[in-house]
Amino acid sequence: MCKNLKKMLSYYRPYRRVFIADMFFAILASVIALAIPLIARYITSSIIYLDKTQVLEQTLWLGALMVALVAVSCYCNFFITNYGHVMGAKIEYNMRSEIFGHYQKLSFAFYDNQKVGALMSRITTDLFDITELMHHGPENVVISLIKILGAFVIMLCISPLLTVFAFALVPVMFLYAYFFNGRMKRAFRRNREKISDINSRIEDNLSGIRVVKSFANEEMEQEKFKDNNSGFLEAKKNSYLYMGGYHAGLSSFSLLITVVVLVAGAIFISMGKIDVTDLITFLLYINVLTEPIKTLIDFTEQFQNGYTGFERFLEIMAIEPDIADDENAKELSEVSGAIDFQNVSFRYEEDSKKVLSHVNLHVDAGEYVALVGSSGAGKSTLCSLIPRFYDVTGGAVLIDGRDIRMLKLKSLRDHIGIVQQDVYLFVGTVLDNIRYGKPDATREEVIAAAKNANAHEFILSLPNGYETDIGQRGIKLSGGQKQRLSIARVFLKNPPILIFDEATSALDNESEKVVQESLEKLAKNRTTFVIAHRLTTIQNAKRILVLSERGIEEEGSHEQLLKQGGVYEKLYHMHM
Repeated sequence: MCKNLKKMLSYYRPYRRVFIADMFFAILASVIALAIPLIARYITSSIIYLDKTQVLEQTLWLGALMVALVAVSCYCNFFITNYGHVMGAKIEYNMRSEIFGHYQKLSFAFYDNQKVGALMSRITTDLFDITELMHHGPENVVISLIKILGAFVIMLCISPLLTVFAFALVPVMFLYAYFFNGRMKRAFRRNREKISDINSRIEDNLSGIRVVKSFANEEMEQEKFKDNNSGFLEAKKNSYLYMGGYHAGLSSFSLLITVVVLVAGAIFISMGKIDVTDLITFLLYINVLTEPIKTLIDFTEQFQNGYTGFERFLEIMAIEPDIADDENAKELSEVSGAIDFQNVSFRYEEDSKKVLSHVNLHVDAGEYVALVGSSGAGKSTLCSLIPRFYDVTGGAVLIDGRDIRMLKLKSLRDHIGIVQQDVYLFVGTVLDNIRYGKPDATREEVIAAAKNANAHEFILSLPNGYETDIGQRGIKLSGGQKQRLSIARVFLKNPPILIFDEATSALDNESEKVVQESLEKLAKNRTTFVIAHRLTTIQNAKRILVLSERGIEEEGSHEQLLKQGGVYEKLYHMHM
């Protein structure tokens, strides 16, 4: 825990001047809160016994002093609320940038086992609670300690005996708080997990809302959501049970302190040990004392929320990317595109079955290679190893004779273009989505890429042409149109190595023909891997590889493989 708190405190470093000022004004506001009851005591114990002229003069002067102190206190609270919150927002900004940047570094293997909603909650809800703690936490502790210690010293000077009665219940209060503290922490952590589940369920439902409606399964989705929502409600009930006991107990202790002081004070007045003014001052300081106790109540709840969120933040930040640049990695330049798989084996997880086993393959620069085979044979996996979306379990993948693990990731992926079956388009315009392939491209370059992808004409037919907003994931476009935009994106990138992962399998015949023409144009003079679902699309390929669970089962042209009468021939007749 100490290590985590030290890490949390490090985020104050860039804003230490504001933090120091925030603490200064917090201390000043606390001192003013302690001073005003002392002035009130001075008025009731001394000023009222002077002659009328002096009483009026002294009271007005002290009243003006108290108004000035209130004004200073007002500015202190303004600074704390305004600049302190801005500091917290900046810390939140930095932490959000840090975790988002970390997300970008993590590999496909990480995302294969994660829910998007759960990851989103760590970058939104968790960070909000963390920064609320980091802004309010230190000042709340400082203000509370100063007020409690200050009130104790002042009350001790007025009446040591009455002070003993006033503070007699404080140790019991701390024991009571400690009892509930651990239980609240566990309950709040459970809340975090449950809200992550809800976010995941919502994200999953909204992303697939068209599938839900097409199957008329709204009620089933409602039941699924009800299970998650009920789990969250039960977790909340549990946390509120402990929170209720915590609040109710400490608030009752605060009232009991007032009752004890009032009873003890009345007895001491009757015994002549204190006077009425001392009791009035004590009662004023009881209010000063109970206020920071309530603040500490809020702080402990806030600390549980914020620290639990920070632990979850550190959990993600502690995950090391399993695919990263080697310290001796070099830039990939002057790429011809020759690719070698040398005795390559791969499995997704340590205890899982091998997807690829001892694969050896050489592809010449500029060669067009088609991959076919039954589902699960490892076609997509083989191609995913080239841009290092996953690292080989054994063997090596080489580009132009260089092991890709000794190349810088960005440099490697800058030279590879991928067109997938499931096209992902971002929220924004047509221009924005094509330009994603080359962020600094000019408008003319974007249009040229669109023309090469046979997309220019349909883009011009859209309401605002290249400035048309295409909606979430390009929902306003047809499948063929989305695919042509993704091809235009790769044309703009202009890489020497291409991977087509079943890029036309989800299209109708007319769209497939247009997209196929674009793909063939893009593949010209580039090293190209085509994962084919429809065998008719790769009949002209000079080299077709047939993959099975045993690796590369067959190899040759369409005619050669048909003559062999093996796996390819069976696949071909099955599709035909």
